[in-house]
Amino acid sequence: MPTAELIAIGTELLLGEIADTNTKYLARQLRDYGVDLYRSTTVGDNLQRITSLMQEALSRADIVITTGGLGPTVDDPTRDAAAQACNTHNEFHPELWEQIRQRFLKRAMNVSENNRKQAMIPAGAVVIENPVGTAPSFIIPQNGKVLVCLPGVPREMEYLMQATVIPWLKEYFSLSGTIKARVLHIGAVSESKIDEMVADLEEMTNPTVGLLAHPGIVDIRITAKADSEEAANQMIDGLESIIRQRLGTDIYGVDDETLPQVIQKLAEKGTSPIKIILGGFSPDKFKYFGGKNLLVERLEPKNFSQIITPDPLLSSPVFTCLYTPTPELSRIDLHFSYLDQTDTMTREYMGAPGLREEWAVNFCLSFIRHQLISKVYPEEKNDPS
Repeated sequence: MPTAELIAIGTELLLGEIADTNTKYLARQLRDYGVDLYRSTTVGDNLQRITSLMQEALSRADIVITTGGLGPTVDDPTRDAAAQACNTHNEFHPELWEQIRQRFLKRAMNVSENNRKQAMIPAGAVVIENPVGTAPSFIIPQNGKVLVCLPGVPREMEYLMQATVIPWLKEYFSLSGTIKARVLHIGAVSESKIDEMVADLEEMTNPTVGLLAHPGIVDIRITAKADSEEAANQMIDGLESIIRQRLGTDIYGVDDETLPQVIQKLAEKGTSPIKIILGGFSPDKFKYFGGKNLLVERLEPKNFSQIITPDPLLSSPVFTCLYTPTPELSRIDLHFSYLDQTDTMTREYMGAPGLREEWAVNFCLSFIRHQLISKVYPEEKNDPS
């Protein structure tokens, strides 16, 4: 399998003015076609630094893909950097210039002379025409390796990647395999405990298992390489089954599933509304949490002491979640009541101050989900969804 590196070009990315969504998209595309991605880098609009980075990447990887810097202005140096990195020069393509002019005319826009720069392409490159924008792109084969330069506008980049680059790479490198990944989400269990439970699986080479910790949540990523998507999914299914046998209902979701979504699905299956009383959280927390059979109420922390314990025969589940931050740590006090069942839990977190409320939110949601599937909807315990 070929290896790849990604380079995101743009000073605005380095300054945090815009988010780099291109790298995420390209990484997943390469993964799905069996290309190993070992490194991604962000660099500003500096000709020398971009040139050097391209040369370094080409010395390590078979495929180097850049995004950004193909505009018409002085601070769009990708073409010049690519030409220098590949020891060639830029050539003017009259047919590209005419296409650029026609696109401006169709949009009733004036085309300026500096747009001619976009018709300059490194000699020896494979030209990628851009029917959805004004910046043509290109591929430079280089001693068995390739440098692919794409626009930074996500819509244009994604179109050109799908329509031209992927088919070209598949033919050039005879790509036939795939790399698939699945992420299992676990709430309110420490990374160290999960590591103990799946340590032997983390030693595997294909498929592989890796852990990623977030405040109050741990992800288990299963990745498989195979000749087909079906074969990769079978490998992942088998390993997921083993992990579920070990972790059981601590796993709350897969891939894009979130705790609020899981709790909302549980609530919609019931006939009685679930009431959640929150205190101490920032106004933006749980902002979009609620819906059918899910009632969310906020109280000032000082009023929590005034809450009367619900009737023992209450027919609707009630949760209270009180978040108390201090300079040293954060504390979460949780209470659950339903029919003749009650449960209380208190936990403290001494992690980084900026992560403490996120931890409290996730721990609170994990507590709610656990009580719902164990005491309110026990039939959901065996439902992997």
